[in-house]
Amino acid sequence: MKKKKLWILLLTTVILCSCSSGNDGATDTPDTPTPPTAEERLSIHIGTAVNDREDTRVTDLAFEAGDQIGLYVANRNSDGTPATLKPTGNHVDNMRFTYDGTWTPDTPIYWADNKTNADLYIYYPYTTTVTDVKAMPFNVSADQSSEAAYKAGDVIIGSKKNVSPTESTVIIDARHAMSQMLIELAPGNGFTAESLAEADINVRINGIKTNATIDLAAGTVAATGEPTAITPMKSGDGYKALIVPQSVADGNLLTVTADGREYNLKKGMTFESGKRYRFTVTLGKTSDGVNVTIDQWEDDGTDYGGTAE
Repeated sequence: MKKKKLWILLLTTVILCSCSSGNDGATDTPDTPTPPTAEERLSIHIGTAVNDREDTRVTDLAFEAGDQIGLYVANRNSDGTPATLKPTGNHVDNMRFTYDGTWTPDTPIYWADNKTNADLYIYYPYTTTVTDVKAMPFNVSADQSSEAAYKAGDVIIGSKKNVSPTESTVIIDARHAMSQMLIELAPGNGFTAESLAEADINVRINGIKTNATIDLAAGTVAATGEPTAITPMKSGDGYKALIVPQSVADGNLLTVTADGREYNLKKGMTFESGKRYRFTVTLGKTSDGVNVTIDQWEDDGTDYGGTAE
């Protein structure tokens, strides 16, 4: 009997010890968090630099609040080679960024991971639908006499290749897709500075194609359609217009009408993307040769000349 009681006592002690070591919620030890198995993705932040000047447009104005650009991000292939830019199916497709001191996307975007490099492409102005990134349609206005019509022809494209994932802002080098033509009038035979300033002047640029397709991946522009005449915008004492890059055959490139009489500058011309061409046109009743000033937006200091009769 004593042995039986002893066994019961031992069994009870074991049970009580077992219960006292259980989890009653008051003496819990927090579990160690399980480390995440996936890498934390980094946000994509961009900035723009045009012609080595921060946020400068062909219109000679800084990007303004509310301006919008489109961004494509194409991840590099596993062997590091560039992937083909497509209208859709890239890592990022035509994400709209709006400018307000910095560029902000409609929704946050991220790098694929922390090790996959990518190519970034931007364009301005933004359009909601891009069906062909190798032939984006665009046109400049034939009548650029108003500031709004002139500005509407401003196109900027750019890219940054083989970028490593980073938390820092990626500055994308961009350039002007169109050409810019500046026209200044000077008095020649039969004019004085005063009489020219008081004359009723009209300026017309002849034989210019105003439609274009833009290859965003290659960064090239091709003129399309039939040539027409462009009316430039009056700017200070001169005139300016945006021109689709193209070659224009010899002919009356520029017509200036002063007090009802036409003066024609006869010249062939090749307009290149991202370049500014300055035409100082001397109006005279006798011709002594063509004298046209041409300079790149990166001013090459070249000076030529011209007389229109």
